[in-house]
Amino acid sequence: MVDQASIADRLVAGEKTALARLISWAENRDARFPKALAEIYPNVGRAWRTGVTGPPGAGKSTAVNEMARLLRERGSTVGILAVDPSSPFSGGALLGDRIRMEDRTMDDGVFIRSMASRGSHGGLAQASVDACDVMDAFGLGELIIETVGVGQAEYVVVSAADTVVVVLCPGAGDGIQAMKSGLLEVADVLVVNKSDLAGSERMLTDLEEAVHIRTAGKEGWSPPVVSCSAGTGVGVEAVLQAIESHRAYLSEGRLEGVRRQKRIEQVKTVVSEELHEVIWGEQGYTTEVEGLLESEQTPYDVAARVLSELLGQISHATIQASSPEPGRTSR
Repeated sequence: MVDQASIADRLVAGEKTALARLISWAENRDARFPKALAEIYPNVGRAWRTGVTGPPGAGKSTAVNEMARLLRERGSTVGILAVDPSSPFSGGALLGDRIRMEDRTMDDGVFIRSMASRGSHGGLAQASVDACDVMDAFGLGELIIETVGVGQAEYVVVSAADTVVVVLCPGAGDGIQAMKSGLLEVADVLVVNKSDLAGSERMLTDLEEAVHIRTAGKEGWSPPVVSCSAGTGVGVEAVLQAIESHRAYLSEGRLEGVRRQKRIEQVKTVVSEELHEVIWGEQGYTTEVEGLLESEQTPYDVAARVLSELLGQISHATIQASSPEPGRTSR
């Protein structure tokens, strides 16, 4: 067994095997991970995290590859986390991203990790945040989190990023999908990729109008709409400039508060996951619920009973924790 203290020291010292192992611990919910995270946590918070999402086929992986290339030319180290919540067997983004990012895999200044849910969307979201914390503590300056699709799990993943980039492309109904699915709500930067295709100018205009309508009369950040062709590298520099503009905006006294709110959401996620396991795991209430439903009680009655028992246990534990130890008197 690897000593937790040594693996934390090895990570901070820049050892990539320690980086890979700690991410595996996070992904597999290894019981050793929370303590290891506590040891490296003072080194977390230096990297800038960019989330990249959008419909399948929009060219996200190609855009990420080009962004990484340009960042490396500037001298930045880059960590890429390719998240695939949908395909634990066929690989999905895991295989595709590796092929598209082949040039980056040979670069010592780039670390690429793929992560699949194997059916656990909520756990995947938390594991993704944990993986970013590990890469951050390792010392990578720029982190890019790419998700395959635009479902709720993907929103949760990219919401942990400092800047969220939504990549769309013309000819696939992406503009309408973006407006219907709420992508405009999470985007800090909107990118119309494959700008050489017909309809790209119209899509650019439509998105700019949609952003204007959404932000008119409101204070705060207005997401820029950027056109690029990631396949040829044209316009990707403008994407990075838009990300930097958002970074500058947050750095004007807003970043600490934004990151604190994201950490609060992370705590809520962890608590929800742990509670779900306690309530519905092997030692939980599933069997009892089945029996109560067979007695023709309504789902609301059964839920009320489960909640009553849970709250009773919490109250009892609170009373025990606050009671003075034997032989001592409270003041």
